[in-house]
Amino acid sequence: MRVPPPVAAVLPMIVRLIPHERLALEAGRGAAGARIRGELALQAGTPYAMRRAPLLSPGGTPCSPPPWGTLAAVDLFTGRTAWDVPLGEIVAGAFKQLLVRLFRPALRGSGSPNFGGPVATAGGLVFTAASMDNVLRGFDSDTGRELWKYDLPAGGQATSMTCRLDGRQYLVIASGGHGKLGTTPGDYVLAFTLP
Repeated sequence: MRVPPPVAAVLPMIVRLIPHERLALEAGRGAAGARIRGELALQAGTPYAMRRAPLLSPGGTPCSPPPWGTLAAVDLFTGRTAWDVPLGEIVAGAFKQLLVRLFRPALRGSGSPNFGGPVATAGGLVFTAASMDNVLRGFDSDTGRELWKYDLPAGGQATSMTCRLDGRQYLVIASGGHGKLGTTPGDYVLAFTLP
């Protein structure tokens, strides 16, 4: 099998250190109405806080071409990327309309910024719901091919888990949304199993 080359950097971030005395001023800054806001966090044991935000143009679009989010697998024996596939889609709002105008030919398979990790099973499957489109996806762990997807009632920006009960394996995810990504809020816990 021919392995595709890894995808380039997806959504660059700007990270700045801020002296504690400027923290109150920095906390009041940020792009009002921006879908993905910066993050401000204290750095324990240092006189600094850290501000992290995506590198966006003045119009609010990414400064890098798509994909803006991927799922990748690394071969732990060789240290090489086994596969790297776009993860998710930008699905709603003015942000998508602007992206469609700018990147129309490349928007399909654009990937989306994502928060939350994947879980891999002994049966050769990888599951994740980290993207902005509220979809839980299952992938073949050998190839990265998407095998299954399910539309969640709210954002799935959490790492799912697997467990066994009475001899059956279940995939469980908390579907609660993500404030910074602007995904649908909710308070769901969903479990999936084979019939």
